[in-house]
Amino acid sequence: MEKHSIIKLKQEGFSNRSVAKMLNIDRKTNSRYWNEYNKQTEELKNSYADVLSIQEKITEEPKYDSSNRKSRKYTDEIDAALDDILLEERKKDSILGAHKQGLTKQQIHQQIVNQGFDISYTTIVLKINEKNKITKECFIKQTYDYGDRLEYDFGEVKLLINGILGTYHMAVISSPASDFRWAYLYKNQKKESFLDSHVQFFDMVGGSFKQVVYDNMKNVVAKFIGRNEKELNKDLIKLSIYYGFKINVTNCFSGNEKGFVEGSVKIIRNYTFAGKYEFASLENAQMYLNSQLLKLNENSKIAEEKLHLLPYKPKLELANISLNKVNKYSFIQIENNFYSVPEYLVGFDVTVKSYFDRIIIYSNNSKVCEHKKIDGLNKLSVDITHYLNSFLKKPGAIKNSAALKSLPQLKTIYDEHFNTNSKKFIEILIENKEKSFESIIEIFNNYTKTNSNLVDNIVLGTDLKTTTKQQLSQYALLSSRKEEKYYAN
Repeated sequence: MEKHSIIKLKQEGFSNRSVAKMLNIDRKTNSRYWNEYNKQTEELKNSYADVLSIQEKITEEPKYDSSNRKSRKYTDEIDAALDDILLEERKKDSILGAHKQGLTKQQIHQQIVNQGFDISYTTIVLKINEKNKITKECFIKQTYDYGDRLEYDFGEVKLLINGILGTYHMAVISSPASDFRWAYLYKNQKKESFLDSHVQFFDMVGGSFKQVVYDNMKNVVAKFIGRNEKELNKDLIKLSIYYGFKINVTNCFSGNEKGFVEGSVKIIRNYTFAGKYEFASLENAQMYLNSQLLKLNENSKIAEEKLHLLPYKPKLELANISLNKVNKYSFIQIENNFYSVPEYLVGFDVTVKSYFDRIIIYSNNSKVCEHKKIDGLNKLSVDITHYLNSFLKKPGAIKNSAALKSLPQLKTIYDEHFNTNSKKFIEILIENKEKSFESIIEIFNNYTKTNSNLVDNIVLGTDLKTTTKQQLSQYALLSSRKEEKYYAN
């Protein structure tokens, strides 16, 4: 506006003094703009002139040359202090190698301020960049054909599951060609979870991709050989052979090489769990995640991409198979936790298939039982129906058994209604052992309601009835003590 006003007023015949007074600017500035304008206008008359360049100079905004401007507060002392800090950082790099413990620019600025210097954060950043000759990185935009590329990563989410706060791991799988994102929740990032997420995804989309891109996570790279060579995880290699995809591992500390999935982790986490993070179970959380992903992917082109995938293959069997001996308590040990098996297998070897979320046990090529996999150390997963024949022979043993204590609802029913009649409790369990746990609880509840007043219904006088109840109670107590003493011996 200043340049425009000067030229217009001078064109109307005002003197330099008048223009300077009217616009409240220096006369030298007024003269400079007017002289430049006249010079550029004269140059247009030259037939050899670069007309476009001259037009741009006439119409451009004023520019100020600040190249030789020096910082008034950045002194030689501050510069020396900054050099010392950067020198220490380079020494640290040579000692630690690749690391993530470098000082941030904000920390460097704070160290300089702590030395008594008054200097802004922005000035320090500019000087650091100047000393390190930092230039902005140029990113090359990539385009991919359908079915060509899949990117994989893990992200963490904090959820309240059944009232308990926990950190869960979200396997995120993305296709940049179709702008498609999907995720699965797991309790850990172990090999079983890592492999299962691939199998679930390929089964869901109905085919495989030509290549899958990973970072240098442990499930991908078994170990580094020298500076550049990597030994890939054998289980991942087996997976790639079966599904036919190429394994592409990014360079170290180069998350930008799989930038689509890096962004997908943040997008899915915020879109899904920023507003809702409480669930009754992990299964419910996964169902909610699936519903949100359907909305997130409404505009993706996954339907077109499915037409270009490698042919579908049945789900790959991912279990770790082992042979385990059943101990005297009718347990087998898997990864420092214990799982019960039917009592008749004590002392025998059984075949175990261990998946990321469950344990399946076989004997003589026949499935005998199944457990949910336990997280933790030295924990028990007990099925009370595995011990019914032993309980029938030793009814007193059920009261303090790990099998009964592992089922709090059933333990409460026993303590309140069958504490003096273990045998009846066991008989009811045997009669209904093939039914679901919920059905068994309902059967016990119905039984206790029907039989709770059985003694009171005997047609006796009030005093005789009371005496009889007392005698029955004492008899039951004596029987219980004898029974416990017998099995203790």
